[in-house]
Amino acid sequence: MAKTSIQQLNDYGQSVWLDYISRSLLDTGQLKQLIEQGVSGMTSNPTIFDKAVSKSEDYDANILQLRAANKTTFEIYDDITVKDIQDAADAFIPTYEATGGSDGYVSLEINPKLAHSTDQTIAEGKRLHEKVGRPNVMFKVPSTDAGFPAIAALLTEGININVTLIFSLKQYVSTAEAYLQGIHNLLSRGGDARRVRSVASVFVSRVDTLTDKLIDERLKKESDADAREELQGLQGKTAGANSAIIFNKYKEIFSGEKFKGVQEKGGNVQRLLWGSTSTKNPAYSDTKYVTELIGKNTVNTIPEPALRAFLDHGVVNEALPGDMQRAHETINRLQKYGISIDKVCQKLLEDGVVAFEKSFDSLLRSIEEKASKL
Repeated sequence: MAKTSIQQLNDYGQSVWLDYISRSLLDTGQLKQLIEQGVSGMTSNPTIFDKAVSKSEDYDANILQLRAANKTTFEIYDDITVKDIQDAADAFIPTYEATGGSDGYVSLEINPKLAHSTDQTIAEGKRLHEKVGRPNVMFKVPSTDAGFPAIAALLTEGININVTLIFSLKQYVSTAEAYLQGIHNLLSRGGDARRVRSVASVFVSRVDTLTDKLIDERLKKESDADAREELQGLQGKTAGANSAIIFNKYKEIFSGEKFKGVQEKGGNVQRLLWGSTSTKNPAYSDTKYVTELIGKNTVNTIPEPALRAFLDHGVVNEALPGDMQRAHETINRLQKYGISIDKVCQKLLEDGVVAFEKSFDSLLRSIEEKASKL
């Protein structure tokens, strides 16, 4: 039987994780089928859980049962999400074991309302780690100023971390530094670094969405034909350029002396993970953020529609590291027109933290409404 495009990606050296979770996905056998097709992990976030709970009846009976047991809305949320994560993690245990702990992970977001509190994030990460009780679960911490010390502290405890909401090169470097610090601390305490894994989740498509909007605004004011042509040629190029630059830094950091010292004692590479890889602009290919991000020893966590599209007509060809000169030229040309990649990424980080907080609030409201009606 011919290999699926996802299996071909695995052979090339890139893992594919599913950026989606729901009770029906677990109960109907769909997840098992995707694993057979090559999917080797799963990520979730408050927005995904909000859609899964609010737009289906899959959780209604469980919500009723938990409310009858006098559980609070937060406790109901905690129980149903942890159960989904546990069941998904169990489904990926064979992958986890077959890959020696490289793949087979499921990610759960730590309460996003704690994103600006280091101590509370650490405490919640430890609590969830103990409650979930699975070796192949990562806990998601945002790449904020408060998040970086929490990342190092949780890794020091031997807890797997998925660092999320990375947009900029600066954020990525701080993320890698927090990882190396955490593993160094773990080793200093006599811990086993071989069992600890982490990924750095770089969000991609949102970079093009915002930058293209800024380009459109600039085009409305631009009358020079050559400038208009150059601006139009930059549309849809920023996310790929930004990702290529980050990928290059990833290779540099994890081939450097600082990491080698950790690696010699059993420390693993913190793999780069591409997130937010669905195509938002219908003018672009529905597999754009899969095909443009094919690079060795990375992960792409793909929303279900984009995953189905890539299974149907995706083609596997190396894309990264790509043309680094062109990547830097793209960023510099945008700057010429007053579009700063640093400001774009900072805006996306701020908006991303707020969006996950809103999704979390919406999820709790959905649970409360269902509990009241039931």
